[in-house]
Amino acid sequence: MEEKQNAALGTAPLGKLMVKFALPCTISLLVGALYNIVDQIFIGWGVGYLGNGATNVVFPLTVLALGLAVMIGDGACSYVSICFGKNRQEDADCAVGSAVTLSVLVGVLVAGFYAVFQTPILLLFGATEANLAYAKEYFTYITIGIPIYVFGQAINPIIRSDGSPRFAMASMLAGAIANCILDPIAIFVLRWGVMGAAVATVAGQVITAAMGVWYLCHTKALRLGKDDFKLRGKILAAYLPLGLCSFLAQISLVIAMAATNNMLVQYGAGSKYGADIPLTVLGIVMKVFQIIISITIGMSAGCIPIVGYNYGAEQYGRCRGILWRLMGA
Repeated sequence: MEEKQNAALGTAPLGKLMVKFALPCTISLLVGALYNIVDQIFIGWGVGYLGNGATNVVFPLTVLALGLAVMIGDGACSYVSICFGKNRQEDADCAVGSAVTLSVLVGVLVAGFYAVFQTPILLLFGATEANLAYAKEYFTYITIGIPIYVFGQAINPIIRSDGSPRFAMASMLAGAIANCILDPIAIFVLRWGVMGAAVATVAGQVITAAMGVWYLCHTKALRLGKDDFKLRGKILAAYLPLGLCSFLAQISLVIAMAATNNMLVQYGAGSKYGADIPLTVLGIVMKVFQIIISITIGMSAGCIPIVGYNYGAEQYGRCRGILWRLMGA
């Protein structure tokens, strides 16, 4: 059954496959963008604009963690799909197992780095004297959840490569819905302020990651064994470069936001609005802009399993067909 499902990637109409894989991916990213906006609304109502400014300082740091996650996840997704196209089951299993292990290790290392250098990092990304306390409080709890976040975001594209784009979407939706429900409870009922917003966010990430763990125990085409979770240099060298573009796309956003935040703080301090209001406004605009980004990334990332499989099967005409359809969308 699983072999037939994988084979369909090389025979089914491309338009039908794009709807099956790209649409769920786009929807999940859109919902993620929307719940970031909802997050800002609740923080604005419950804490004020300084709370919004504090979360906007932390936002590029979560994007940095996301960049590392998608480098691992998208790279493994591409490589696994190529392996399926070439009927190399063992390599596909090893890639997924090592990606799981690597995502956990990277998440722990990033969290440790954030915890040790918390204040310098926040100041580097534009924290002001007025919002620094809020930023520290929010960042502390977000940092605790970084390993879970990196794992959940890395495993999501791997689930798509296994032929389950709807489950990948469901795991993202479940986390987003949980966050939207818990946000007002934590902020208004429990009166936890920005800490409540961070706790709600991490809780949503836990749900997404938990669903990812469940899926790894119930895969379709993948057959994971204990030995597959070892880190092998040859396998890492094969799939990490495939995720480099995804990483660079995210890291460029991080650099741009860090530079812009600091310019707003420096020049905004001399305006009638002060430094914090421009910083808050930019962050809100960036969250809205994520909607557009989510559509473009969702369409392209969702097609990775299709392109990877056909590339591995040396059906290059179908790969070009996906490219032309994406460019015309």
